[in-house]
Amino acid sequence: MCAVAPLVLLFLLLLVMLLLPLLWRRGAVPLEPPGRAVLITGCDSGFGHFLALRLHRLGFTVFAGCLFPGGDGAQRLQREAGGSGRLHVLQLDVTSARDVLAAKELVLSHLPERGFWGLVNNAGISTFGETGWLPMEKYERFADVNLLGSIRTTLEFLPLLRKYKGRIVFMSSINAYFTLGNGIYSMTKAAIEKFCDALRLEMKKFGVQVCVIQPGNYARFTKIQPPLSAEEIWNELSEEEKTVYSKEYVQERANFFNSILSEGSTKGNEVVDAMIDALMSPTPKARYMVAKLKEKALVFVCALFPTVVMDSVLSYALSK
Repeated sequence: MCAVAPLVLLFLLLLVMLLLPLLWRRGAVPLEPPGRAVLITGCDSGFGHFLALRLHRLGFTVFAGCLFPGGDGAQRLQREAGGSGRLHVLQLDVTSARDVLAAKELVLSHLPERGFWGLVNNAGISTFGETGWLPMEKYERFADVNLLGSIRTTLEFLPLLRKYKGRIVFMSSINAYFTLGNGIYSMTKAAIEKFCDALRLEMKKFGVQVCVIQPGNYARFTKIQPPLSAEEIWNELSEEEKTVYSKEYVQERANFFNSILSEGSTKGNEVVDAMIDALMSPTPKARYMVAKLKEKALVFVCALFPTVVMDSVLSYALSK
């Protein structure tokens, strides 16, 4: 009986920890969007594009950062927003300090009465390739967009977020926990997770809340990664890599990765819902994992089991 008591207490403690946030959410006062501004990066397409429209309909003043402000995505945003004056499309390349500063100046010049409420770091890029296949320039590009771009934008807007006790939302991925052929992407997402962990703890004293969104495979919805051509991959390999890998192997890996892409969801509503909850909930979660059950199971294995188990599971997946 004495041996069972600690387990019962632990179970009750875990139950209370799970129920308290739910009870708090039920009694909390919902956020009122009108008069609050949100900046979103990467709004040309995908999650950023649809989040901008959803937030605008809810009553937020939205600053939609687009890499191509004259492109189809940006023009579609402007058409669907109508003439409300609450949706501003702006040029925003997160790798450019000048663009980020100009975005801040635009926000300040059009700041609504309740101030700057949220920053959503959504912009990102992806690609496929084994480690030695990719040149250093590509590693630098990915780090600049997926990691440093989010940090650059966050640092510029941090004073405003502290002033108005707002929210910061980062787009990560379940690939932060494992990689199946796109280690360069996983690397940047794992790094942004750690940046968010530090930022979340440091911002609590200012009343600023930091949330991470961890989508599963939504490649078909976001189009972040087009299908791969084995011939293009082969042509980009260095001569030294071509002596190590055969064309047949490259074709096999391309087929494998394309099969993963083809399984991706074509609808991103669940992810956009999570982003909105992170911005509007009185008690937002630190992490929102939006993924299929088998993807969550793979994350569970990689996060909790020894490396030897994780490597075995991933090696099996890569051999399929």
